[in-house]
Amino acid sequence: MEKIIDIEDRIPTLREKRRKRTNKKFIFLITLFFITLFLLLYFQSSYSDIKTINIKGSTIVGEDVYIDQSTLQVGQSMWSFREKEIEEQLKTLEWVKEVDVKKRWLTSVDINIEEWQKVAYVSENNVFYPILENGVIFKESSTNEPIDAPIFLAFEDNDMRKKLLKELANLKPTVLALISQINSTPSESDPYAVTLFMNDGYEVRAEINSLAEKLNYYPSIIAQIENSGEFEKGIIDIEVGTYYRSFSEEYSYEVITDTNSDESIDIDDTENDNANTDEQEVLADE
Repeated sequence: MEKIIDIEDRIPTLREKRRKRTNKKFIFLITLFFITLFLLLYFQSSYSDIKTINIKGSTIVGEDVYIDQSTLQVGQSMWSFREKEIEEQLKTLEWVKEVDVKKRWLTSVDINIEEWQKVAYVSENNVFYPILENGVIFKESSTNEPIDAPIFLAFEDNDMRKKLLKELANLKPTVLALISQINSTPSESDPYAVTLFMNDGYEVRAEINSLAEKLNYYPSIIAQIENSGEFEKGIIDIEVGTYYRSFSEEYSYEVITDTNSDESIDIDDTENDNANTDEQEVLADE
């Protein structure tokens, strides 16, 4: 026979359970109240304001340019803007490649900038302006003595300039650093012909469409020339094959050609007849 528990005996237990449930609700409500109060006080106080704006990756322009473009200000609420909106504003700058904006802790904003790199300079009205990887001529900055990238001369065609920039981007950094100046020297047979003046004294004649592929072998070409014994600096032609001609030989060739002499120098005939010239064919170890 089951034992019957009197309702009077169960009342204390029910009361205790009810009291515990009431206490839990009260604690939850009190906690929620204080959290809400804290948030209200935080958003209304200076503790929610921006204290520092950190810019990283700024090399082309000063940090103040990015701060002005972002429209962020010290003292502004940390919650009055969205990171994506600030990123879009900064990406409108033509020299900016990528942007990442992050809120850090409760008072700081980090802005990480990736800029398009300078790869060359162009001269306009005797002032040198940097050309960026994306083909933009950056006129916010100018210099009279560019030393960290080659100078472009006679490149009026924007499409041709972009083709050349693409080729330069595929060069090894050590090779790119050897280029002092690049002149556009088109002809009827080759509108993409260029002449490069190197920092080590050589001159290179090339074609834009194959420039990176062939010029990356420049150090090995120079090594072959200078390890062949007595040598004279001159012109390296990589437009079709890879040929070397000393400056004295080139100038002699031009003089003979200009005077319409029958003794003009033919590269292939001279090599086949083993003539006594300084001209050499340099085969790049491609």
